[in-house]
Amino acid sequence: MRRLGLRVLMVAVGIALLAVYASAAYLGYRLLAFVWLARGDLLAVAAWTTALAVSLGYLSYRFGTARLLARLDATELPRWRAPGAYDRFERLRAKMDAGEPRLLVARMAVPNAMALDAPGGSAVVMDRSLFDILTGAEFEALVAHELAHLETRDALVQTLAYSAGQSVVWVVVPLVLPFVVVGSGVGRALNWIRGRPPARAGDPVARLRFQVGRVVMVAFTALTLVVLAHSRRREFAADDRAAAVTGRPLALARALRKIERASTPRWGPLSALTVRGEDNAPMTRLLSTHPTMDDRVARLLERADRESERSAASR
Repeated sequence: MRRLGLRVLMVAVGIALLAVYASAAYLGYRLLAFVWLARGDLLAVAAWTTALAVSLGYLSYRFGTARLLARLDATELPRWRAPGAYDRFERLRAKMDAGEPRLLVARMAVPNAMALDAPGGSAVVMDRSLFDILTGAEFEALVAHELAHLETRDALVQTLAYSAGQSVVWVVVPLVLPFVVVGSGVGRALNWIRGRPPARAGDPVARLRFQVGRVVMVAFTALTLVVLAHSRRREFAADDRAAAVTGRPLALARALRKIERASTPRWGPLSALTVRGEDNAPMTRLLSTHPTMDDRVARLLERADRESERSAASR
């Protein structure tokens, strides 16, 4: 009898907890509704907040680009040092809608190239070693890839999109907060009703902070994954654009392979101390700003095969 009474008490506690959490969630939504009705300009406030976040993101991008160029000690390449490279660069600028970017050279940790919207104007930055390891056609294909990024201003768009996404996350969090409260309450109530109360009741405010923090973390993680996925798609698009402009997808494929080999540490006495990532690991793919080199090269080879077949069929 005593055990039955204890069981009934635990069920009653569970139901009471569920009622308390549900009431808190209801009051939260009533508060949101009150704020919405009392402030008719709430949408305007959200719009201004997003605009401010985007503006700050733009300033961060511009000043961050300037700091990056200073750190790389990037300098403009004189025409007399590489007249052939400049000729190719200017031909590509005339073909593509990338504005009037400058051609800069820098010393990077690994052979690389990047397109930047710098405060003094857009620029294509090439590592000095690329002039030694790439042929003229490969150099031209790589520059076309970077100019393709400038055509669509990919880096700037991604920065602004992430800034706007942050604002959206902070707008969404208050809307989902009542669901978080209800979900937490349902879990605790079911534990009591099933006769398995938590060993420690804990601080409900601390638990709520933890739940809200988890929602925010999930939202920002999802936002980051979306931005990274978009970045990988833009890399494929830039590859396609470069192949279309130059008509040489194989040249870009060879350039990518040469950069990969030059960036890969060779086997030697210190190889065991070298950190190397596995490009094909699922987590690496998910968290990478670029597709794997194998995927990019495979797409370029397929494009070359298709173009070769079309050329043979038209003869």
